[in-house]
Amino acid sequence: MTTTEPQPAARPERFRDELLRPFLVLATIAGTIAQWPSSRILFPQVALPLFILASIAAVGALFPWARLSSRQQLAAMTAYMLLGSLLLPLAHTTTAAALFPYLAAAAAGGKLSSRKAAIGVAVAGAVIAAGATWLVELLSPNPSQWPWWVALTVGLPVYIGISNRDRLDALHSAQLAAEEAQRASESEAREVALIERGRIAREIHDLLGHSLSGIALQLDMADALRDNGRDKEATAAIRRARALAVDSISETRRAVHALREDTHPLPDTLRQLAEHNAVDFAITGEIGTLGAEATHTIVRAAQEALTNAAKYAPGAACTMCLAFTADRVTLTVRNEPATQARRTDLAGGTGVGLIGMRERVALLGGHVQAEPTHEGGWIVTLELPR
Repeated sequence: MTTTEPQPAARPERFRDELLRPFLVLATIAGTIAQWPSSRILFPQVALPLFILASIAAVGALFPWARLSSRQQLAAMTAYMLLGSLLLPLAHTTTAAALFPYLAAAAAGGKLSSRKAAIGVAVAGAVIAAGATWLVELLSPNPSQWPWWVALTVGLPVYIGISNRDRLDALHSAQLAAEEAQRASESEAREVALIERGRIAREIHDLLGHSLSGIALQLDMADALRDNGRDKEATAAIRRARALAVDSISETRRAVHALREDTHPLPDTLRQLAEHNAVDFAITGEIGTLGAEATHTIVRAAQEALTNAAKYAPGAACTMCLAFTADRVTLTVRNEPATQARRTDLAGGTGVGLIGMRERVALLGGHVQAEPTHEGGWIVTLELPR
């Protein structure tokens, strides 16, 4: 049998438990002292020690008993109940003294975690109170004496104590569950933040790594061309390096901005991207929701495909389609053959944008296919599981 103190609960219950019980105990002691001189006390030489000991036990029951063993707690509560029950028939005329066994029964229900032990103490106290009342009535008949069967009611408040303890335990369990849920939420938020940082790091690494490699390649080429006296070609290589740097800065800013913003619905994001690039956009299938990582990957793939179309097929008609099926989402970007001459001062790219796109998509369990069309254009198809 284990007996433990109830844990702290919500503020109203703590207020009631910490202030109401002490008030009742102190009011009972003070009322008994005030009424004692003017009341008819039976066997005062016995009643007075019982009152003093019952008062000490009542005050002691107000303090936490966590340091007491289960046996010590049970013994202390039994003594409290016994003293109050024996005092009842001797000092019942004070009115206040009659409350001691009732307070003891309620305290037993609240202090003892074992319901059997608490009910056992209350029943024992009720039997002792009834027997003592009957015996006192035989030894000193008094018209105002309680009937012995009324004294049996002193054990009833044990159910109030048990109910109060169950309520405190339930509130404490709810608090623990709420704290655990909060800790889980905070842990999940930290995990999401770490994943987001990793995603930003991969994105910036891809952008800067590819661009810086291209810039270094163009500058090395310009240096070699200038050493061979081919100044015009060297200048063109330097311009391409500069264009690469400008594109890299723009792409990096766009990636960081997109990653730090709240994730918007994928169809809305692609529709805005299509409008910005004057591209026809269509959606097929029932639109579903995607995770932030999948949404960002599709948006980046669309940006990469449209950028390549603008670089390598200027003036060509371009279409973009987002298709939803039961288990997959597919993005298709298709451009027709170029209708304008390609400008030589534009950056030629590093040739690894498609590689980075494929790596990101592969991490999500999808695949990318890029190939020329029969008409001379280009088509990029991305598929991701839902």
